[in-house]
Amino acid sequence: MLLRGLSRLVAARRSCWAAGRRPLGSGSQVICEQTLVAVKPDGVQRRLVGEIIQRFEKRGFQLVGLKLVQVPREVLSAHYHDLEEKTFYPALIDYMSSGPIVAMVWEGQDVVKVSRTMVGATSPTQALPGTIRGDLCVDISRNAVHASDSVEVAQKEIALWFHHSELVQWKCCAHSNIYNV
Repeated sequence: MLLRGLSRLVAARRSCWAAGRRPLGSGSQVICEQTLVAVKPDGVQRRLVGEIIQRFEKRGFQLVGLKLVQVPREVLSAHYHDLEEKTFYPALIDYMSSGPIVAMVWEGQDVVKVSRTMVGATSPTQALPGTIRGDLCVDISRNAVHASDSVEVAQKEIALWFHHSELVQWKCCAHSNIYNV
């Protein structure tokens, strides 16, 4: 049992290093999962950036990348490639390129899954109170924020939106108060 746990710990650390990230934690828990969160043009225009960042910070996640960008259509096309056949695709690309976006990379344990829960359902009318969309949005086409929907997608999105030199690896002094490491 102990050997199996040690084996998983070593594998998790190798996985972090292979992904180019420093594993966090020195105990039995290794944390290196990252996700892309982007405040969309409506969220920037409505000045929701600070509140959205605050929610992720209060949750205990660590900000490792942040930038305000006017996203080129090519990047948006690559980001939304799976929606190309949808009727709303041209309007989505037009909207997402209509103003600045705040792109962020957050790191922490189960950050992808927890971020999706924090953001809420795609349609604000179905998003629960307490979620970002449930509290701050009313229309599906103006739902303020994007969050990666899986670890694999997060890795692809982060690589699309950020150069590895734009991500900062740092140790938060509150880390041991958030995680049992």
